[in-house]
Amino acid sequence: MKTDDLDYELPAELIAQHPAERRDESRLLVYDRTTGEVRHRRFFELPEELSGELVVVNDTRVVPARLRLRRKTGGEAEVLLVERLEMDVWEGLARPSRRLKSGERLGPVELLEPLGQGRWRLRLHGEPDGEMPLPPYITERLDEPERYQTVYSRDPGSAAAPTAGLHFTPELLEQLDVERVTLHVGLDTFRPLSADRLEDHELHGERYEVRSEAWNRIEGAERVLAVGTTTVRVLESVARSAPLTGRTELFIQPGFEFRRVNALLTNFHLPRSTLLALVVAFAGVEETRRLYRLAVEERYRFYSFGDAMLIL
Repeated sequence: MKTDDLDYELPAELIAQHPAERRDESRLLVYDRTTGEVRHRRFFELPEELSGELVVVNDTRVVPARLRLRRKTGGEAEVLLVERLEMDVWEGLARPSRRLKSGERLGPVELLEPLGQGRWRLRLHGEPDGEMPLPPYITERLDEPERYQTVYSRDPGSAAAPTAGLHFTPELLEQLDVERVTLHVGLDTFRPLSADRLEDHELHGERYEVRSEAWNRIEGAERVLAVGTTTVRVLESVARSAPLTGRTELFIQPGFEFRRVNALLTNFHLPRSTLLALVVAFAGVEETRRLYRLAVEERYRFYSFGDAMLIL
């Protein structure tokens, strides 16, 4: 599949800059793959659309990973922590990367080794104590950083939120049968596709963990609803005999055979992204194009703080 096939037109005003006033008041576009029917709901109506599915969520927690720092020369620098490699050693993005040098100290950050493409191996003295790493398309201030965390987040380690889960409230979760897995979201998940063809794009690994009791429930469930693309990647990795704890480089694209996920809850994603490729693999190429055109026509809100889509 060509990367161009994942393009679509989106008016800038549909890129959500703030979350909905109440998490579960966001809109929900429901698509039934069996009948082709589309329904327009509110997220708090999700239980009415389900039929006994085990709802699997990603309980990772976003690290306050954006560090605004100063060089000894007085110039500005910024480090975005991507993944903890050892106790105090991280992989991160640093800028202005070309001007920085190995051994340079930026406040609590010591640059150890350049890894290419703006990435650095670095040592962080102390725990992360920066800003929430909002994506670049969100340009307005977030007054409540906790709104970029799911209400069930508990295991710090992500450079970005698993945004499909941002719509849940504790009250809504009580109405569902929920199981947890963990995948620490890295920036590669959101990195635009650089190759002309999907199969030429390489995903870097992301760390995940599934408790054995959780997998027993997931494996034995009649139907599984995966909340977000990160959850899908965990479940489909383990369903292919990957260990319960490890790293996954699974790149899901059209033609993929889903072995454990029966339904998908997801936000509306950026064009030319691996996330959109996964949705296309699950719903179909023409069907996804139709749904995205409809979402634009109906003025759904897009991306991290936007509305959601349920594919049954």
